[in-house]
Amino acid sequence: MWPVTRLAAAALRLPAARTVRVAVTRGLPVRVRDGVTLRTDHYAPDLPSVPTVLIRTPYGRGGPMRLLGRLLAERGYHVVIQACRGTDGSGGLFAPLVHERDDGLDTLDWLRRQPWYSGGLGTFGASYQGFVQWALAADAGDELRAMVAVATASATRDSTYSGESFALDTVLTWVELLQAQTVPWLARQWELKRGQPRLAAALAHLPLAEADRIATGVTVPFFQEWLRHHTPQADYWRARVFAEAVTRARAPVAMVTGWHDIFLPAQLDDYAVLRAAGRRPRLVIGPWTHGSPGLVVAALREGVAWLDRHLAGLPTSAPASTPPAATPASTPGAAAPTSASPTAAPASASPAAAPPEPGPSHAAPVRVYVGGAGGGWRDLPDWPPPATAVPWHLHPGGVLAARPPVPSPPDVFRYDPADPTPSLGGPLLVAQRAGPVDNRRVEARPDVLTWSSAPLARPVEVIGPVRAEVYVRSELSYLDIFVRLCDVDRRGRSWNVCDGLVRITPDRFPTGPDGVVRVPVPLWPTAHRFAAGHRLRVQVSGGAHPRYARNPGTGEPLGSAVTLRAGFREILHDPEHPSGVHLPIAHSGRPDRRM
Repeated sequence: MWPVTRLAAAALRLPAARTVRVAVTRGLPVRVRDGVTLRTDHYAPDLPSVPTVLIRTPYGRGGPMRLLGRLLAERGYHVVIQACRGTDGSGGLFAPLVHERDDGLDTLDWLRRQPWYSGGLGTFGASYQGFVQWALAADAGDELRAMVAVATASATRDSTYSGESFALDTVLTWVELLQAQTVPWLARQWELKRGQPRLAAALAHLPLAEADRIATGVTVPFFQEWLRHHTPQADYWRARVFAEAVTRARAPVAMVTGWHDIFLPAQLDDYAVLRAAGRRPRLVIGPWTHGSPGLVVAALREGVAWLDRHLAGLPTSAPASTPPAATPASTPGAAAPTSASPTAAPASASPAAAPPEPGPSHAAPVRVYVGGAGGGWRDLPDWPPPATAVPWHLHPGGVLAARPPVPSPPDVFRYDPADPTPSLGGPLLVAQRAGPVDNRRVEARPDVLTWSSAPLARPVEVIGPVRAEVYVRSELSYLDIFVRLCDVDRRGRSWNVCDGLVRITPDRFPTGPDGVVRVPVPLWPTAHRFAAGHRLRVQVSGGAHPRYARNPGTGEPLGSAVTLRAGFREILHDPEHPSGVHLPIAHSGRPDRRM
């Protein structure tokens, strides 16, 4: 195993190993307060009095986790990798987020009784492995000295119901991934080779309450619960959200994520809470998707440097360079791979392709990658950086311009949930299907409206939160509004930069006397440089399926809806209804007001 870790460490440009002698004990039984046994692996370096890194995961202790355990152990840490209850040999039933605080604290109590435990603890992990870190963080005390939270957040509810819709693709794909861990390896490979037809059928199926059984062959209790308890005030989520832990936790936190990650807005909320509390977390945002190789590599480099500095107290130089974007692939904690989309951007063409960059310095607490031509890595003192929110308004004739709207009739489209507007790229669980793609195929549909700027006379740099404001009049009271910002290159290819969706119900937004509803739409934050000669484009449509569950137009409950109603929507853009997108324009990249 040592030659493998040596090659991996060299490829990742990790700090030199402190030892190559690592004793591994697998399947240790850790008994928690309700009698359940959690199977746990221990990687013990041949070094005295070194701290411990805890990784709790529902994705299994084998495969890449074994490599990670050895890589960290060789760099001077006891590494404890534990399977969450109900997974990979651990007892009990897996109920997401329910037992992670108590199980984490009981595992910490077990650590305290081990003769090799020095009293210094760090946590590490991505996605669900990050949720369990936050579940433990507030009550771990001073022993917890460093956290590395990758593509994750303290609260999952808002990501599950983004815009008060339902993140169908992410949730159901995750359900299928977890269930796939219980089937034989060959059967799983055959299902992947076939393109996961059961999952595809489930994503298209109604009612949603039957989708888990179609995808996996069984009814999944937590999926059913998430369909039932979807309202913002549902008590169900109070014990499954760890947002209060963010201010109570005292450990320094490193956050690594990507612009097209499914949890990006929630993770940036955690960052803002930490900053408001006077903390100085490390934040790295690259051109990555959830589980893409670039994100994994960056997490290891940044994570090792953070642990060395805050947990081990080792003198550290700047960590190795943040990696370039790479062809996305599935990783532990991400969904199983599927075939890449035929519209996916090649590395050389995509606005998110990242060239290598020099080693970052921890002197700058925030490091982001600015996509688009002429972007690159930037060190920032904080997030978001200073910028001016500039409205780019919708105009008649499909024109987008940074000038006030003019009197004009509305633009109209018809949304039919029986033929839902498809989603292309963006923040998805499966890395191969996520990120920037050429949107021309979906923009050609009659249920997608677009507004484009004139070719830019000079670059426009957008860094920070993005929001839209859309004035809509609809013949139905229940509908969705999806807004996407794209970068149209000189060849006419339309690459998605960021987007957002909002679900509209009669009680959520007031309707004016003219029947018009003003809809604020938060988009994913971004950092992107629109090159001279490129155009900005805004899409507006009635959905993005299956990324978001289709809106049936009837107001029926999420899990049981089967009746589908199509209807027209009018998008108004006159002076009384100034629809548009508000872009955080960097002070060095203000738009030409003549556009």
